[in-house]
Amino acid sequence: MEKKNVIAIVCGGDSSEHDVSLRSAQGIYSFLDKEKFEVFIVEITGLTWEAHLEDDKRAVVDRNDFSFKVGRRTVRPDFAYITIHGTPGEDGILQGYFDLIRLPYSTSDVLVEAMTFNKFTLNQYLKGFGVSVSESLVVRRGNEDLVTDDEIIEHIGLPCFVKPNAGGSSFGVTKVKTLEELRPAIHKAMGESDEVMVEAFMPGTELTCGLYKVSGKEVIFPVTEVVTHNEFFDYDAKYKGEVDEITPARIPDELRDRVQALSSAIYDILGCSGIIRIDYIVTKVTDADGRERERINMLEINTTPGMTATSFIPQQVRAAGLDIKDVLTEIIEDKL
Repeated sequence: MEKKNVIAIVCGGDSSEHDVSLRSAQGIYSFLDKEKFEVFIVEITGLTWEAHLEDDKRAVVDRNDFSFKVGRRTVRPDFAYITIHGTPGEDGILQGYFDLIRLPYSTSDVLVEAMTFNKFTLNQYLKGFGVSVSESLVVRRGNEDLVTDDEIIEHIGLPCFVKPNAGGSSFGVTKVKTLEELRPAIHKAMGESDEVMVEAFMPGTELTCGLYKVSGKEVIFPVTEVVTHNEFFDYDAKYKGEVDEITPARIPDELRDRVQALSSAIYDILGCSGIIRIDYIVTKVTDADGRERERINMLEINTTPGMTATSFIPQQVRAAGLDIKDVLTEIIEDKL
């Protein structure tokens, strides 16, 4: 019988989204083709790296080559499917490690991961390619007093969002409506990241679009419309069902096509790999001739998007009439 490739689903990490990552790992485990692959979940927490085995047993991972023992057998995975939301799996650190030990992985490379993880850097880079983003600035730990609250509000306006600059979008985010709320929001965000981004609020329709590209093939999923019941798309909206996720989105075909085309262009500009998901807010603007049109503003890019059965990507895959098992197989086999 032909030997199966060993796939390690790498999850956990050192951010507040550790447990969310474990749920994504379980989703990916359920999706993968067990006829083609032998699959293990590897959980990373700080310097504790362990493979999940049967009967709730764990095996310590040797970081020299990412191997572990299953009984008397030494297992060295052939491929790492990274589903860590936050450091070290979404900021390039783990990708650098896998590059060093020559182990292929599911995500983009070190530079792309580092840049997409840093929201402010990503915004400034893509602005150079004509991508519309919100006005923003960064406040760094130790330099909080370089800019006053009045100067921040004068530049960004109210309301505004205060969020960790290098981190996910589920924790440490505040919608600030008054000057007095600004400084506490900055301190809250610094609990998640040493850099905080203050970003202008843009009223509009929130959309998200997933896609991937493999050799000679591009797959852009249907666009999802996100209608939160809360002030914004926070943790409770994401993970406690306090949101309506409508796939395909209730938008004109022309706007859908523009969102998908922009997503494809951003993927290529950055040189992404694997599945990514790009979040947008569509605002109304008035041209010089007085005509109203829709502007597509990029919010952020998720390079290790959630992969539970109810997450956006599996929703979009189903709406496209595709099988998530086949999608993941394509991504893995493209790099093996």
